[in-house]
Amino acid sequence: MNKGYKNISVMIGLVSLLFAGCNSVKENEKAQKKPNILFIMTDDHSLQTFSAYDDRFIETPNLDRIGEEGAIFRNSFVTNSICGPSRAVMLTGKHSHKNGHINNTLTFDGSQMTFPKILRKNGYQTSLIGKWHLRSLPTGFDNYEVLIEQGDYYNSDFIDNGDTITSEGYVTNVITDKSIDWLENRDDDKPFCLLVHHKATHRIWQPDTALFHLFKNKEFDVPETFFDDYKGRQAAAEQRMSIDKDMDLVYDLKLLDKEGEIQTQYRSAYENMIARMNPEQRAAWDKEYEPVIADFKSKNLKGKELALYKYQRYMQDYLRCVTSVDNNVGRLLDYLEEKGELDNTLIVYTSDQGFYMGEHGWFDKRFMYEQSLRTPLVMRYPKAIKPNTQLHQLVQNIDYAPTFLNVAGIDVPAEMQGQSLVKLFEEKEPEWRDAIYYHYYEYPNEHMVKRHYGIRTGRYKLIHFYNDIDAWELYDLVDDPNEMVNLYNRESMKPLVEKLKKQLEELQEQYEDTDRSTY
Repeated sequence: MNKGYKNISVMIGLVSLLFAGCNSVKENEKAQKKPNILFIMTDDHSLQTFSAYDDRFIETPNLDRIGEEGAIFRNSFVTNSICGPSRAVMLTGKHSHKNGHINNTLTFDGSQMTFPKILRKNGYQTSLIGKWHLRSLPTGFDNYEVLIEQGDYYNSDFIDNGDTITSEGYVTNVITDKSIDWLENRDDDKPFCLLVHHKATHRIWQPDTALFHLFKNKEFDVPETFFDDYKGRQAAAEQRMSIDKDMDLVYDLKLLDKEGEIQTQYRSAYENMIARMNPEQRAAWDKEYEPVIADFKSKNLKGKELALYKYQRYMQDYLRCVTSVDNNVGRLLDYLEEKGELDNTLIVYTSDQGFYMGEHGWFDKRFMYEQSLRTPLVMRYPKAIKPNTQLHQLVQNIDYAPTFLNVAGIDVPAEMQGQSLVKLFEEKEPEWRDAIYYHYYEYPNEHMVKRHYGIRTGRYKLIHFYNDIDAWELYDLVDDPNEMVNLYNRESMKPLVEKLKKQLEELQEQYEDTDRSTY
């Protein structure tokens, strides 16, 4: 071989080694890059309608997949079961009294510390798409496209980085479309934190017209507490969230008759909502509900029969909204899988609180009773979470912000009151809280749930209703999971009451909720 050829061979070899080295570096960088965070949250999604927790009513395969391929939290709770405050808690990692957003009438202080701000400062690209519901404009995000207040199920307006724009379509689909579009066009040199916050399954449960075929003529089991008489529970008796008395035939159940014979308190509000539909949407809507309206009017229902009818209609529309959420979560999972980002993304699904599906005769939330206190929580991140992990520790939504920062390798600020959930994945017997603290403030309001605070342990729950009432309730959640028997005044319970009150005071001290002027 001549000398020239030898030199060329050497050069080719060196170039090959150089390219191989570059590829190796790129592969190492890819292997070591920070995890993405996808935080999906719905509004008012009940544990009872998430089949990983309860399969009596619906199958939710895409939501279940997150838990099956990751972790499902069996004892996940909120700190204040109402929309805006719950969101403020998740952003700040602090209880409502510490972040200042104690009820829905207030404006969130966007100047305070939040986990998206910290992630952004540490190199993450941040985006929020969907429901915000905190009155102020979002801060700490490179991009935000948020609904105005509650938003609408059809053709809703969004505030797109300061500009108001109108969307076309069903809101759950639109939010997912916007989320995928942002992912497709983001700066892929940075890890992302994307908050996908759905309007569904919030009242008034308007389904996608494409899903009207679901749950037709299905008869849903009625909760055994549906006709609760609230004996020994004054605050429970005085609420205004009864399916029987407070669920509006037109607004909630879509019984808007052309003759105008069904006159209800919120009829005009419902008319304004469906006026947003385009002709095609409205035609499909009327085709579905006109026969329902005619059937209802022919029955002339009253009393218990009317209450049970309302329950069945409520369940049907609510579950159709859940199906839309599940389908769209599937779309996001498929997108990340297609892009090779699925396993490098912490995927979290939760709701801002739980919801009543007829238990105690109710819809809505607010109370510290189990159905509204508990919330679904599933997480997938195979680098840290083994498939089918079942966690039973008492966790709360104050824990989300510390968890996101911890997973991103960022120190958790001392002012955050929650704990990172990462230790539950990493340690066999982690040291963890044995009780949670709850405080609800929004009274008086439409549903008239009294202000209250309380403590829940693994077995017991002690609640104090205050303000214009002074009532205590104690429940044994093992012997009385439906919370029907208030044990507070029983002589035999006095030692337990004293112990729980002391523990409650300790939690109030720990979380600095000690201003007794609010009680």
